[in-house]
Amino acid sequence: MLESVENKIKKTISNHKRGKMFFPIDFAKIGSSSAIRQALNRLEKEQFILRLAHGIYLYPKKHAKLGVLFPPLDEVASAIAKRDKARIIPTGILALNKLGWSTQVPTKVVYYTDGSERTVKISYGEIKFKKASPKLLAIKNAQLLLIIQALRELGEEKLSIKIQANINELISGISKESLQHDLKLAPQWIRKIILDLNAEA
Repeated sequence: MLESVENKIKKTISNHKRGKMFFPIDFAKIGSSSAIRQALNRLEKEQFILRLAHGIYLYPKKHAKLGVLFPPLDEVASAIAKRDKARIIPTGILALNKLGWSTQVPTKVVYYTDGSERTVKISYGEIKFKKASPKLLAIKNAQLLLIIQALRELGEEKLSIKIQANINELISGISKESLQHDLKLAPQWIRKIILDLNAEA
């Protein structure tokens, strides 16, 4: 007797740790797109998986007191980018949060991407992907790119001594050649701040 598509998908998911996200394309070798969609719908009804958004499923990790532990929006965005083989660049409050310059955790996050534009809404937040400019995508160092995005959100007038020290620490590990290349692509006021801090180091 042939094993059903549903059971094959269930076994595949069970081989991973709880908290992992899945997309229908992950099961492409198991059956037709229609059969996969129906199987995922049934597994969702059984509460074996949870649907975070259209075409995004979670193998839920549960806490005795807190219930289902949902992945941060950043993890969801990274999973979508990996599926789409796209690059994503954090913006705004998320960039500040990732650098530790802000403790605020946004419920709406925006990324620049070389993939397709879209908005993904889930029960606990929203992820927006916007087209990135060629100049932004040309920046090679991920750490410096994050600093640039965070400074754009922060603004020159809110640049504390603590943040300046942190920038110095972060750019100390970037080669001179990489720094020179990438800073040419940054806004002028940000370029000046980083070059001045680097000169003082």
